[in-house]
Amino acid sequence: MTAATAGRRRPRIRLESTAIVYLALIGVIIVGAILVATVGRNLFSAGSIRDILTGMSVLGLVAIGQTLVILVGSLDLSVPYVISLSSLLAATTMAGDPANIPAAVALALVVAALIGLANGLIVTSLKVNGFIATLGVGLMVKGYLDTNYQGSAGSVPAAFQYIGATGIGPVPISTIIMLALAAAVFLMLTRTRTGHHLYAVGGSPAVARLSGLRTARPVVIAHVLCSITSALAGLLLASRLGVGSPTVGSQGGYDLLSIAAVVLGGTLLAGGRGSIWGTIGGVAIFAVIDSVMSVMQVNPFLKDVVRGLVIVAAVAVYTSHVTQRRRARYAPTGADVPAATTDARAAAPASPESTDTRDADSAEPTRTTEGTR
Repeated sequence: MTAATAGRRRPRIRLESTAIVYLALIGVIIVGAILVATVGRNLFSAGSIRDILTGMSVLGLVAIGQTLVILVGSLDLSVPYVISLSSLLAATTMAGDPANIPAAVALALVVAALIGLANGLIVTSLKVNGFIATLGVGLMVKGYLDTNYQGSAGSVPAAFQYIGATGIGPVPISTIIMLALAAAVFLMLTRTRTGHHLYAVGGSPAVARLSGLRTARPVVIAHVLCSITSALAGLLLASRLGVGSPTVGSQGGYDLLSIAAVVLGGTLLAGGRGSIWGTIGGVAIFAVIDSVMSVMQVNPFLKDVVRGLVIVAAVAVYTSHVTQRRRARYAPTGADVPAATTDARAAAPASPESTDTRDADSAEPTRTTEGTR
């Protein structure tokens, strides 16, 4: 075995992005607990835990759908307007009558699915970039909201408000719903053909097409599911507020925050790599940071500064991690290879049996030779 071969086979500890984000979450919790203790509060009290989990619910629902869209290499900027529209449709349809809850929920989900279908078809059929397509659709929904609603509307019955106001111990029901949805999406991504197609199309649409996949279908499905999860977030906000609001989505900034949570969770914006549990970890980091800064009465504008720093730091860590993994795949430089071997390689003609292929997960060039591994 040559020195070069031994160097290539040297074992290295490599942490996946999901593990990194949860290590970061532990660090944020430790630092947050220390900061909160300086003002005489306890971050691990039942009330603080409830506030953190409550803060995770709505953003978590939106981020789950945004993860699916980003996995296929797209984006969805219409989510805040879908949230607002869903809250209004649900509240006005319920009109304070518990008997109207099933119809109101169904109407909100169906309308949201149609908006997601429009987003997906514009991206796939008209070949419009997802950023522009969803921004345009979102602005159309915003125009409808501004034209038909001047303020809060409708009334949510008390039976539906229990969803946003009650919990099991310190765990809100809304958080349980969000985690259950995350588990369902995780199973879809890992156990179903549709989930595998989402990763394949996001990793390389051209390769997926050459493999016989219908690349348009996963993109449309991702956009539809993203709009449905946004509608669920709108329903949750309506249950908390007791009414529907045309600005509840845009005021929350759920479009950019959901994208930030997905990126913070380790999902690549280019698509093809990421996980739902990494996204949940990113959402949890934001929730802990917001809770700590609220307890310490930090200026609201400074909160955005902290969020921005966290996002930049996370992306820098992931970029460094991916760069190290890529360097490990390449052969050593000429300084590490004996001179005779280097000269022999330079003099040898190109072999037709040597081909360059790409790793399906990382799209990194790897040299393979017939008969060897």
